[in-house]
Amino acid sequence: MVSGSERFIDPIDGTEWDVDMAFMASSWRCIWGAGCEGILERPAAALQQGCCSVGAEVLEEEAAVIGALGMSLDPARFQMAEQAADGGVFADSSHSHTRVVDGACIFFNRPGFDGGAGCALHLSAVDEGERPMDWKPAVCWQVPFRVATGDDGTRSIRRWEAEDWSGGERGGEGVAWCCTDRAAEPSAYVGSAPVAESMADELAAVVGPEVAVEIRRRIGIQPLTEG
Repeated sequence: MVSGSERFIDPIDGTEWDVDMAFMASSWRCIWGAGCEGILERPAAALQQGCCSVGAEVLEEEAAVIGALGMSLDPARFQMAEQAADGGVFADSSHSHTRVVDGACIFFNRPGFDGGAGCALHLSAVDEGERPMDWKPAVCWQVPFRVATGDDGTRSIRRWEAEDWSGGERGGEGVAWCCTDRAAEPSAYVGSAPVAESMADELAAVVGPEVAVEIRRRIGIQPLTEG
């Protein structure tokens, strides 16, 4: 049984990674729309907002793409297309966060919307036969991974914890429910494959393909083969 964290060195650039192997080997999966209580101070399953109750952080290098997508998504797939056209998709001129409209990210389609509930970026990417992670801000497609860089340059990747929502992301507010807290909320640990397998693309994008392969190997997942 895999437990604890382990260190990996990227042979390409020498980056040292501290990896939460217990989570990588776990059966966690996203249960949005199937019991997810959201990230508010009170459980709010009925809203079906998942992690979309707040505006998404947007990296500087992502801003141009996210802004262009916000102006070009098909309104049949983007419930807030009119609001985006009127005021853009960013919270302010820094373009560092998406707007919150009526209590959720501007890209969040509400339940009952004919074009489909959920992230308009995600749905539109699927329509185009592309990976949603190539259309969404990194903070969105990296969930449930929490990525950080230590003072010594070591990088870490682990599961999000309830405490991570205090401070910067929520201005000190807490969350009533945290899907990755297996001890308190085991309902999301129902996947049919380890996280390192079910989120193989996302993991490789964060830590690099070489480290991702080694993580999978240590967990006991067979290497991906072509053909």
